[in-house]
Amino acid sequence: MTPHIVLRGLQVGDIGWVAHRQGILYAQEYGWDGTFEALVAEIAAQFVKNFDAEWENAWIAECEGQVVGSAFVVKVSDTEAKLRLLYVEPEMRGTGLGRRLTQECIAFAKARDYSKLTLWTNDILHAARHIYQTAGFVLLSEEPHHSFGHDLVGQYWALDLGN
Repeated sequence: MTPHIVLRGLQVGDIGWVAHRQGILYAQEYGWDGTFEALVAEIAAQFVKNFDAEWENAWIAECEGQVVGSAFVVKVSDTEAKLRLLYVEPEMRGTGLGRRLTQECIAFAKARDYSKLTLWTNDILHAARHIYQTAGFVLLSEEPHHSFGHDLVGQYWALDLGN
């Protein structure tokens, strides 16, 4: 049976939770160090500080009162938005939640008449990359980098929204 998941807006405490959970999950699953959690906290804090409700949004996924995922859309320019901080708790993976959060971001960006939705990820995040590819995102470029205590390959993806 598919769990009942509700998507809601940000509430006080969500930013800390998202940074905390992503920091722990990526440390457990990929061995990433605390600089990843710091990056997530920085991105999320800037989102709250600079929030523009007309052009930006965030979704927190809840199941039975527990936060189980998130996704953010951040304005880059009048024509471009960026999908940020997509994550799904391990017990919710395979339920379609990652796809659902991504589709919410795409629908929001289209409704705001952005012409392009972009994102940055790492090549080892296979499940996330599959979601992006399935949604129509195209890989634009790759760049090796040393971050979070590891040698990684960062990837820049974009989706043409046709607006």
